[in-house]
Formats: sequence, C-alpha cells, structure tokens
Amino acid sequence: MTAAAVPISRPVPGPVFDALARGAGGATAARYLREAEYGKHLLLVRQVVDHARAREHPLAERAGAAYELLMRAEEAAPDAVARLLRHPTVGVWARRTVLALGGHRDEEPRVAAMSALAASAAARSGIAARLRVPLYGPTAPLPGLGRALLRPGADGEEAVFESGADGAGLSLGRTAVRVPDDPHEDAEGWHALRRMAAEHRGRRLELLLDDQEADRMPGARVAESRLEGERVEHWRAVLRRAWALLVDHHWTIAEETPETVFTMTPITTSSGAYCSATAKHCFGNLGLSTPLDPVSLALTFAHEVQHAKLTALLDVVDLSLPDDGPRFYAPWRLDARPMSGLIQGVYAHLGVAGFWRRQRHVSTGEAAALAQTEFAHWGRSSVDAGRTVLASRMLTPAGERFLSATQATLLGWQDEPVPAAALERAEAAARRHRARWREHNPGL
Repeated sequence: MTAAAVPISRPVPGPVFDALARGAGGATAARYLREAEYGKHLLLVRQVVDHARAREHPLAERAGAAYELLMRAEEAAPDAVARLLRHPTVGVWARRTVLALGGHRDEEPRVAAMSALAASAAARSGIAARLRVPLYGPTAPLPGLGRALLRPGADGEEAVFESGADGAGLSLGRTAVRVPDDPHEDAEGWHALRRMAAEHRGRRLELLLDDQEADRMPGARVAESRLEGERVEHWRAVLRRAWALLVDHHWTIAEETPETVFTMTPITTSSGAYCSATAKHCFGNLGLSTPLDPVSLALTFAHEVQHAKLTALLDVVDLSLPDDGPRFYAPWRLDARPMSGLIQGVYAHLGVAGFWRRQRHVSTGEAAALAQTEFAHWGRSSVDAGRTVLASRMLTPAGERFLSATQATLLGWQDEPVPAAALERAEAAARRHRARWREHNPGL
C-alpha cells in the first residue's frame, strides 16, 4: 500500500503541539492528528498479514491475498479507500487481531475479517473481485458501509462477495443481497451505516451512524437495537441545530469536529442518564446516548473532541511518566483517578469551560444564568486539577510544556467577570462534589 511506511511515531511540529496545548489547534492541528491515526491504521492492517504469516496461521495466505486486493482498490480509488482505512472500527479490529496473534489477548484472532475489509474496498472502488467473507450471526458486514442480511450459516460457512462494473453484492446459498448504489442508504436485505449530515453557512459535517459494527465502541455499553424511524430523524434534527450553533458561535470546535469525529454510536448507561464517550483505540467514533437538545449535543462535541485530540496526541508523544500507583481527586468523577486520567480530564474540561465561556453570551434568561455558572464551575475546577497535575512531578518535559500552556489558558479565563450569584452556585457545587468524593474515597 502506498502509505504503508508511515510511522506511528513522528515529531509533532512545534506550532501544532503548542496550539493543542493551549486547548484548541483548529483544523490544522486536528488534521495532523487525523493523519497520524491514519498512519497507525495502515501499519496495523499490514501487521495483521505479517503476524499471521510469521505465526503460520491457517488463514495467513488468504489474508495476504485480501491485502493485495486492498492495494488494487487503493490504486483505483485512493480517496475512497483512505476513507475506509480511517474508519474507526478498522483500527480496533486490526489492533485486537495483531495482539491476539501475538498471544497478548485471550481471544481468537479474526484474521478472516481482512477479507471483509478488502471486499468493502472493492465495493467502494468498483474493481472486479470475488472472495469469501465471514458471517456475523445472520449477516455479512462490510466495514464502513453496512451489512447484508442473509441467514445464519453452518459452522465455517461464509458468504460470497462479488463486485464489478455493475456493482457489488453478497450471497449465501440461494440468498443474495445487492449492495445499493449508495451503500449508506438502507435497501432490501441491506442495513447501511447511515449518513448523519448537517450544513450551515456553507460548512458541512457528514458523519455515519454506526449502530451495528462489532468493534464500534470498546468498553462502552452499546445500544442493543438499531435506531429506526423517528429515532433516527430525532438524531438528525438535533445534529443539524447543534452544528448551526457550533458554526455560528463555537468556530474552533466546528473546525476540529470534522477532522476528529467520523461516526456516532448510540450507547447507554444502567441508570439511563445521558452519557458520552470516546474509546482509546477507536479514534473518530463518538459514543453518546440519545441527544437531548442542540446545546447538550454541541457541548458533547466540545468535550469529546478534546478527548479525541489528546488520545491521538498520546500515540505520538508521552506527556506523563509511567504510572506507579498514586491516585488523585478529580472534580468531575467520584473515583480517584491515575495521573493519566487526571490529564485527560483537565484537557476535556478545558473544552467544557471554553464552550460555556462563549455560550453564556449567546444564551438568554435562565439558560444564560446556567451557562455563567457552568463556566465558573468548570473553569475553576479545571484550574485546581491542573495545579495538581503540574505539582505531581509525574510529567515528562513534553508534558510540562503541554500542561503549562493548558493551565495558562485556564488561568487567563479566571480574570473574566462572572456574576456573583453564578460564582456562589459554582462554589457550592464544588463543595458538594468534594464532600461526596470523600465519602467514596475514605483515607485519600
């Protein structure tokens, strides 16, 4: 593959590093991180083949043939295949498979899924291909596109994928499903990864709703059923209004979101409370429960894009020393956090405070009072946690440089005027949280 030699680790340009450290970075810095993660995906996909061959896995040669098909598809349609290889679940699957092949995960390595990846590339590029792809229950998934609804196969049975000038399809015995011309639209026998698009003032955000791929949100409690009907339209409507809010008033987040978020996955909590998440090894996917309203969804982007940026940066530079056990108070959680988690929280809540900093001037009435309180609370809480990080002696030189710049941004916001009532509410909330944390962490 033409870009297969891209290394995971490469020097971060000084201006990019410093812009990220201050809490933003815009499209330029976010695009750098996106390309670094793309290089990581390329290496991991190639390593699936290399590790399978080195360990004489019975499907090693099949994986190699699929990889050759992937390269042919890239030559025919480089942009389309690049979008596929950036797809969040590609990195999750490839990493898990490489680790399993090396004996570092107690699971069967899914080497055959390389065929599904190659089939998806062939469908995107329009090249001629015929190969077997694994079943997942009664379906044959094509990463980044969707899944064909077939029937449960017997042990070891697989679907057949075929593509050419007339399109692509999958079959199992007498059951055949055509991949629609627009694979992101549902069709007979086809469950698409559906588009979630929004456009405002000439700025467009186009995401995929991933409510079906197996690797879509590791570690989270994913929604069990696929979104249908009015539920999908609700997500789309709230996304359109949230995007307009970001474009009009939170332009840095609007620049960074298309470079760092490619898919959205519905997730849940046992309590039913609203939640959102990003997964460490699934760059580009945002997990969230049903969005409540445009402001809460815009805030979710502000929060989770920060996590995505920092997680990607940590793939190329270490900010903290190896964790030797200390745990710390975090103003946003009830559990004691390791230093790595505290750094993540400071950076994410810099985004939260920054969102409310602007939103308080956009909102009116009770919403404006809430925004003032949220800005005061998360700004001060992040400053306090930042002081803990900087005093910990657990940062690398790069970490000292990064967190010092983050803290400087937060401290600069402390001089901005906030109504006395909002300050009082913020301080009371901080006291309540600290008291609850002490109850949950006696002796710390």
